[in-house]
Amino acid sequence: MNEQQKKKTSKFLSYVLRHHPELINLNLDENGWADVDELITKSKRDSYEGFTFEELDEIVQTNEKKRFAFNEDKTRIRASQGHSVEINLALIPQQPPEFLYHRTAQSNIESILEKGIEKRSRQHVHLSQDKETATKVGMRHGKPIILTIKTKVMFKNGIEFYLSENNVWLTDFVDAKYISR
Repeated sequence: MNEQQKKKTSKFLSYVLRHHPELINLNLDENGWADVDELITKSKRDSYEGFTFEELDEIVQTNEKKRFAFNEDKTRIRASQGHSVEINLALIPQQPPEFLYHRTAQSNIESILEKGIEKRSRQHVHLSQDKETATKVGMRHGKPIILTIKTKVMFKNGIEFYLSENNVWLTDFVDAKYISR
């Protein structure tokens, strides 16, 4: 599988496992897990040629952002975070570092500094451990603006944080009072 095919398949997996399993009539359990054989079989549709287990395994293992995870015996797969469909990732609240970072577009700054960061259609707000990661996340949306989030203060004020399997920090909402440019 060449890089272009891997990218296309990774986008397809994100779309189906995070947002629209009904596109291929895929069953996700309450924790977002899908049967690997079912996913492979149902991925062969329309003009999309699908993928083999070996190709899927390569995507999971080499995806820079670790967007997908297998269960122990590789019979089930799920997206690590970023879902707009209602699932329970069974995340355990954790204490975040003093600061985390959020990337946004220039056009969102005014609203964020006034209203805070909302999860919108996703289950959580996504925060990065460092500015470099936040910058990489935002590269596809033009020149990124990196915001610093005072997460230690948020945590002390009773706001819960979770760390996904691929090291993305998650929370429900970031009030504007915790945000600085």
